[in-house]
Amino acid sequence: MNGSVPARVQGIYDEVLRRNRGETEFHQAVREVLESLAVVLDRHSEYSEMKTVERICEPERQIIFRVPWQDDRGEVQINRGFRVEFNSALGPYKGGLRFHPSVDLGIVKFLGFEQIFKNALTGMPIGGGKGGSDFDPKGRSDAEVMRFCQSFMTELYRHLGEYTDVPAGDIGVGTREIGYLFGQYKRITNRYESGVITGKGLGWGGALVRPEATGYGAVFFAQAMMEAAGESFDGRRVVVSGSGNVAVYAVEKVHQFGGTVVACSDSSGYVVDEKGIDLDVLKQVKEVERSRIDQYAERVGTAQFVAGGSIWDVPCDVAIPSATQNELGEDAARTLVQNGCRYVVEGANMPTTPDAVRVLREAGTAFAPGKAANAGGVATSALEMQQNASRDRWTFEHSETRLEEIMRSIHDRCYATAEEYGSPGDLVLGANVAGFLQVAEAVHAHGLI
Repeated sequence: MNGSVPARVQGIYDEVLRRNRGETEFHQAVREVLESLAVVLDRHSEYSEMKTVERICEPERQIIFRVPWQDDRGEVQINRGFRVEFNSALGPYKGGLRFHPSVDLGIVKFLGFEQIFKNALTGMPIGGGKGGSDFDPKGRSDAEVMRFCQSFMTELYRHLGEYTDVPAGDIGVGTREIGYLFGQYKRITNRYESGVITGKGLGWGGALVRPEATGYGAVFFAQAMMEAAGESFDGRRVVVSGSGNVAVYAVEKVHQFGGTVVACSDSSGYVVDEKGIDLDVLKQVKEVERSRIDQYAERVGTAQFVAGGSIWDVPCDVAIPSATQNELGEDAARTLVQNGCRYVVEGANMPTTPDAVRVLREAGTAFAPGKAANAGGVATSALEMQQNASRDRWTFEHSETRLEEIMRSIHDRCYATAEEYGSPGDLVLGANVAGFLQVAEAVHAHGLI
């Protein structure tokens, strides 16, 4: 890790490396948390004696399975499915399913580990887990996606339940995929167990604000950060990477708060629109047509498409990386700092590399880690579970108000914890310590299990 970290923390990390070889993203996620926990272990010797950190770093259960299915040509395809049920100290495992070629055990474990603390910070009674497959839904027909989802759920269903493990969507898993997954679960179990999966369609158990939740939540968190510094989004230039669900609704909420999002992206490149991203066009291109981002520039005269390159070259006051892990590296962070960026708020899971985080923090740029800033999605998933359990449905306004309350509470908790543990303004330490303490207390209360 580094020379300033106490030997006992370094020892925990070394053991994680030894037991989880080759799982780079998981190592990165664990390291980021451990670097914050030295101050906790100094105050709470019982966590060292009971090996609490080591227990939390080890998943309760890891499930890997084969997913065979046939494509439209009748050719047999084989994918691999994953579900890591990481920690149930606070409630049933809760976390999304990601369908993307990059998915492997290390990616799922990194996401599940982050999910433990993210879910704890929401204050909702949910544990941490994550899952997915290396299946790529891009370019596949609805029939192919359905057959894959049915095969995937035919194995996974036996591990799920509204009091056991509750998946949701993530990259590559939207309402379409959730529908196919839920339908197969219902068919196999002969139960209409709405609370077994979240991100459902509004007509069959879904919750209002769920599609918007992660993007809205990140902006609510950013607004709370700005207010703590006596500032706001009003008149600010904002860059949001990505153009998926998180990015689209982050753009929407920034504009509602008076900011201007001037750039967004996908894997082919990015667009710059100095007048502000036209949300209706962006939604048509990405949500309806599922097209590439260059189609936005084709339809909006004020926009320019840049193939490849780095979206972080675009000057901004606020950066919201909302695409994927490790998308914002050290050089990009230096560029943001040089261009006067004041706030970096993670809309995706761990999109900023450790070196980039160091550059931002040394420069005094306010930084919000994903486990705090992008908790809006899972918080609203928990609200969806509440509505399913009570056979109720809330209004959009009520659900959005609850989401904003939760995100502001997370910010205030991280801010207060950072001060309590001697690092005022350090939201990384605040999030890690606050989340860890809540989980650790429950782990101890349940005994050595």
